[in-house]
Amino acid sequence: MKLKEAVSVQDICNIIVAQHSGHGRELISGINEIHKVSPGDLTFVDFDKYYDKALQSAASVILINKKLTAPEGKVLIFTQNPFNDYNKIVKHFYKKQVSAKTMNGVVGASSIIYPGVYIGHGVKIGENCIVYPNVSIMDHTEIANGVIIQSNTVIGSDAFYYKRDNQKVFTRMESCGKVIIRNNVEIGAGCTIDRGVSGETIIGAGTKIDNLVHIGHGSTIGENCLIAAQTGIAGKVKIGNRIMIWGQVGISKDLEIGDDAIIYAQSGVIKSLDAGKTYFGSPVGEAREKMKQMAMLKYLPVWWETIVKKS
Repeated sequence: MKLKEAVSVQDICNIIVAQHSGHGRELISGINEIHKVSPGDLTFVDFDKYYDKALQSAASVILINKKLTAPEGKVLIFTQNPFNDYNKIVKHFYKKQVSAKTMNGVVGASSIIYPGVYIGHGVKIGENCIVYPNVSIMDHTEIANGVIIQSNTVIGSDAFYYKRDNQKVFTRMESCGKVIIRNNVEIGAGCTIDRGVSGETIIGAGTKIDNLVHIGHGSTIGENCLIAAQTGIAGKVKIGNRIMIWGQVGISKDLEIGDDAIIYAQSGVIKSLDAGKTYFGSPVGEAREKMKQMAMLKYLPVWWETIVKKS
């Protein structure tokens, strides 16, 4: 999330009552997760495994729960609970606005918005779009031209992103990202597309999405993809261009799927997939090999009987 106006490191320290060390940018222009940061951003780290990643990242300011020497050009803000303080900072700068009005954004004059649609603050909808009844388009969503959204779809709901503490209690990480939908996308009925935690969830131009599809926070769908019903795509997945995903496919988080891949129905994707290949199965594999394995399985009882008799 980029801030409307840059703020000083001391301003951040005042919000969470903390001290800082190191020398670098005195102004913070954004708030982001480790994997999304750019120069000028503030991020947080609270786990040994990720200290080096955070310290070597592009982030200019880091909330941290360990007394370390600040790397050159960076500022460290020391706090006992970086996750909670990060959430506190997000809430301070990203205030959710509540409105009794159903139309709060900017809509192109040629677009058709049916009754019962909710459009949140900061939403932008381009020209020649059709939004059918009972769609919810949450704050700061950006929709380009020629987009069709069928009834009961929710665009821009909060990310499903939680941290579990030592008492195994889950705390939500505050979402301050948004959804961006490019030109000529079609989205079916009853779909859910989550906003990014701090960045964007992006649906590429020309992509067509069937009914009852879920797309998780921060995922990127390429151009001219086809995604069939009941597919579930977890957070931070990168899907290339011209990909076909058939019904009831599940795709785990943080994966990448190359251009022109095809994934057959009911496949479970737990690893990244190469471009230009066809996949099937759970766990997924190349379709031809998986089909051979399934064909062989039906002969297993016969082979077993033969082995038993010989023994």
